[in-house]
Amino acid sequence: MLFELAFTGLAVAVVPLSLVLLSKQQNKHRKLITVTLALTFELIMFGAFTRLTDSGLGCPDWPGCYGQSNPLLSHADIKAAETAMPHGPVTVQKAWIEMVHRYLAMSVGILIIAQLVLAWWRRKDTGISPWLASFLLFFVCLQGAFGAWTVTLKLQPVIVTTHLLLGMGLLALIAAAAEQHRPPDIMSVPSVRLVWLARIALVVLFVQIALGGWVSTNYAALACHDYPACNGAMLPEMDFGHGFSLWRQLGQTVNGEYLPFSALVAIHWVHRSFAWLVLILVGLTAWRAQHTAGLTEVGRWLLVAIIAQFIIGVSTVFFSWPLLLAVLHNGGAASLVLLLTMLNFRLMHSQRAAVS
Repeated sequence: MLFELAFTGLAVAVVPLSLVLLSKQQNKHRKLITVTLALTFELIMFGAFTRLTDSGLGCPDWPGCYGQSNPLLSHADIKAAETAMPHGPVTVQKAWIEMVHRYLAMSVGILIIAQLVLAWWRRKDTGISPWLASFLLFFVCLQGAFGAWTVTLKLQPVIVTTHLLLGMGLLALIAAAAEQHRPPDIMSVPSVRLVWLARIALVVLFVQIALGGWVSTNYAALACHDYPACNGAMLPEMDFGHGFSLWRQLGQTVNGEYLPFSALVAIHWVHRSFAWLVLILVGLTAWRAQHTAGLTEVGRWLLVAIIAQFIIGVSTVFFSWPLLLAVLHNGGAASLVLLLTMLNFRLMHSQRAAVS
């Protein structure tokens, strides 16, 4: 089974690898990292789709599906589980969604191995340290481990949320690797205020992503049905103790009782309230970047992304969290991670150039 899974992951990776090999771009290494970045972004989006369609346990074992490399070979077991629980976590459709997610994840791992080999092989030609590429391999293995625990620990919220954070972290690291291979722009020396704003904005964004993941993994998206009020009150009844207890099973308190609705309200309310801080910090960072030579374009896109993300987030409440908007909301978060990573890397490069 493991050999068949590896072969499937390699088959999926052949398409992006072919794009690299057939590209007219001379710097194949840079092209490979760019393609890996794009596929990782798609993996995050599809991971959100997998979670939001309740397909995380579509195959209740790991890494295969009922001990097989694909749902076709385990069709009888899947149908038996679906017949026993027609509205349960295992269906043919959910099994395919979960396995496609795993195939994409394996292909990203293969691309990261390929760029690691290139990084060490061409380190003298490029003058770029290969240690970031090496750390990427460790990081994607860690992400894979949390992907496995997501299944084996039955969607435990803290594990699923950590899996999401690691996915966003992987995207940021690949974006940093892509920036390493990008020709530097002519930039003015950035202000110290912009440098610190960009750093703080990235940290605050990851906190907000953690809060958003906590909303999603606890199924608290519909806990507030209006905006800016929550169930008709600016400060509704909330249970922060149970809502933010980390080590518990899905839908349960630490003591194994049903999670009260007020706990879900607390989870939702904190995420939507913290969003205002993210909007202000990222918006201010984008505005200052637009007025810095060499950062105008990334600043403009950052401003567009944060406004769009806020609108999508509010829309999910008014339209009762439709699947498309929810997936786009995850994609918006990934876009912000990508843009803020690029901005921070370029600011750091500009500072080093000014010192030298």
